[in-house]
Amino acid sequence: MKSVLLFSLSGLLFAAAGCRLLPSKKASSDKPACAQAPTCPMMKAPVHPDSRNWSSLFTLNLDNAVFTKGVWFIDGKGNLTANKDEAIWTTRDYDNFMLDLEYTCDPAANSGVLIYCSDMANWIPNAVEIQILDDNDPHWKNEAPFTKNGGLYGHLPPKVNNVKPAGEWNRMTVTAQGKHVVVAVNGEVTVDTDLSLWTSAKKNPDGTDIPPWLSRAWGELPTKGRIGLQGKHGNASIYFRSVRIKPL
Repeated sequence: MKSVLLFSLSGLLFAAAGCRLLPSKKASSDKPACAQAPTCPMMKAPVHPDSRNWSSLFTLNLDNAVFTKGVWFIDGKGNLTANKDEAIWTTRDYDNFMLDLEYTCDPAANSGVLIYCSDMANWIPNAVEIQILDDNDPHWKNEAPFTKNGGLYGHLPPKVNNVKPAGEWNRMTVTAQGKHVVVAVNGEVTVDTDLSLWTSAKKNPDGTDIPPWLSRAWGELPTKGRIGLQGKHGNASIYFRSVRIKPL
């Protein structure tokens, strides 16, 4: 690592095998569209890359971030965290990128990684949220599948539920190329989908209801916008480190 202070956001101690993105064949036009299935991906989903030489999404002094002063900060362990349920945002828009990060949380935490945000003041219907949730806590046992960790909140359940217990570190990689979004958590792909399948703001492609506060169809969302992290929700804190990005 570059220094003790750079541990969390640069993550130089965390090494992983590199990978390539390989193209795969699109589903033929005579087959029905699907939200998430092996026949649908436009490319093979990535495993976690070697991101050690990527750019940090946020600087250590957070001078390239938009947030309420005093809400987001670097704690004594060098982790990025918040004391309120407010998001922190990049100061610029991103399109076509890979985002790699690690996170841990307190029991019953509920947070998220936000991409393609076109309205920071009203981000809930105007962004795509990759859900972070302490699935293992009984507080969430009766929640809908599309609220689970590694899925797309309100729209698509994760393929696997593999979040680690509260207090342990998880790794997430998000690949966004236009309408194609792939999410990998702890070495497994949890989402591989095409946002253009969401032509309704009321119904998901699988027929389930979209929560009413998500009032914009994903098919019409721009595929360029701010990237954000959701802060402390309820009484459970969230912590991030090694948050890095690579343009594609």
